[in-house]
Parts: sequence; C-alpha cells; structure tokens
Amino acid sequence: MKYVITGSIGHISKPITENLVKAGHDVTVITSKEANKAAVEALGAKAAIGSVEDVTFLTNTFTGADAVYTMVPPNFAATAWKEWIAGIGNNYATAIKNAGVKKVVNLSSVGAHLAEGCGPVSGVHFVEKALNALDGVDVKHLRPAFFYYNFFANIGMIQHMNIIGGNYGGTDTLLVLVEPYDIAEVATEELLNLNFTGSSIRYIASDERTTGDVAKVLGAAIGKPELPWIGFSDEDALNGMKQAGLSEEVAKNYVEMGATLRNGTMIEDYLKHKPVLSQTKLEDFAAIFSQVYRQSNN
Repeated sequence: MKYVITGSIGHISKPITENLVKAGHDVTVITSKEANKAAVEALGAKAAIGSVEDVTFLTNTFTGADAVYTMVPPNFAATAWKEWIAGIGNNYATAIKNAGVKKVVNLSSVGAHLAEGCGPVSGVHFVEKALNALDGVDVKHLRPAFFYYNFFANIGMIQHMNIIGGNYGGTDTLLVLVEPYDIAEVATEELLNLNFTGSSIRYIASDERTTGDVAKVLGAAIGKPELPWIGFSDEDALNGMKQAGLSEEVAKNYVEMGATLRNGTMIEDYLKHKPVLSQTKLEDFAAIFSQVYRQSNN
C-alpha cells in the first residue's frame, strides 16, 4: 500500500510513519523543510518537500496514494487564523479530488462540531466540511482531546508565579486529555485497516480529569504539592498570552477556545460519543512533565 502523510516528523506523524514503514508499506512524508529530508529518510520513508499551501504540489504528491493522512500544521504568523486553517482544508480537498485518492484519515479535534466560537478548532470544522463534500471519498475524522503537552506552556508560569491556570474556569472544569502517541496508534489502525466508509468521526482521549486534578498531579510531580489551579478572566488570559509573545490574532483564538472549555460546549459532542480511554493517564504524563520542568530550570 502507498500512503502519504502530512505533518512532517511531528509528535503524531512521526510514529504513524514508523508504524506504516514497519508494516512494510510505501510511505511518503510531506515536509516544508529541506532540513527534515534526512530525518524522514532515516524512518524508511520518502520525503516530499513542499508547502500545503501549494495545491499543485499536493496533487502531485497525493497521486497514486491508496490513502492520505491529513492534518493542518500550526501557523502562528497567520493574520486570519481560522480562515487560513479552512483554506488548507480546501487545498487538501482539491488535491485529493484531482489526485483520485479514495481514502483519507484526517486529524481534527474535539470541538470541531462548532462552526464558530472555538478558536482555531472552528477552522478545523471547515476542514472536515471540505473533505466531507468530496464525492466518492471515504473520510475518517479523528477528534482528539486536549494534548497533554500543552501544559508545557505553563512551566514559566509555575516557575515565576507558583501557580498553574488558564481561562478554562476554576478547579472543577472537566478537561479531556490525550497523549499524542495514543492518537498516532489510532491513526495507524485506521490507515492499516481502511475499513471506514462515507464520512465518520472517531474521538480519541487518554484521560478525563478536572483542572484541580491537573494542578495536584503535576504539582506533586515537580515537588510543589500545593500548586494551585487559578482560573483567569478572558482579559487576563489574553494579556498574558500577548506578554508571552503570541500575536493578537493567535491569543484571541486561544482565549476563545478556552472559553468554550469553560462553558462546556467544546466537549458537549464528545460526551455524547465517548470513546474507550487510551492507556496514557495524567500521572504518566506527569513523569515526563517533571523531567521537562527540571531541565528548564538548569
């Protein structure tokens, strides 16, 4: 089988590539950086160097593939982030149609049922919509939860303020969490089986914990058992992100997404279609978090 993987050698795409190569398949990895070529080839895959903004490049790369794995890479320089994300979805859809690809596994997100009000995830909603409109193409949308490694962004806050928090709400907000490798395992399963038809959704989660639990478990792991979770106002969260170096556009989108976590709308569809939780729990991630935290202090 011939597969094309977008996402370069990131947290999810790399293990997907490794798994498919190990299973004996022909794998091409799209990366925007020539510097990644050797790393891709070291995995046993071919590297296609180009941009997901280039429909001709995508069409040429997708041609002949039995299946494609699509994901929209981060672009913190975008001036209209949601629209940019949706545009990449349109690029994928056009290239898939032009290349004659019939099977697609697409990385989406919890909250992608929301066409507006969920920050960048509302952009991903329109990626799903573009792929769903393809005639004769079977699409499996993977909707993973909040990535554990997002908490790495809180390390500076913990070090300098001895708190952890966000505008998600107080200590009782439910967070649905996921380890990226658990996503890669599900994506690999779908790509190897290719037994999905039409357009369908699969949620992926590793653990379900409150924000208070997050503070308690991560705090204990780094020797700060009394670490408190603080719920920020949207305004304070926005200002904090901008002070940390995020653009106004990106910060506003993240604040919007945090607000949907706080009011529960981001996970409302997930709660109606809850999956079997994967193996990697918050306590497992806490051990990794502790290592990164201590290294950042050195």
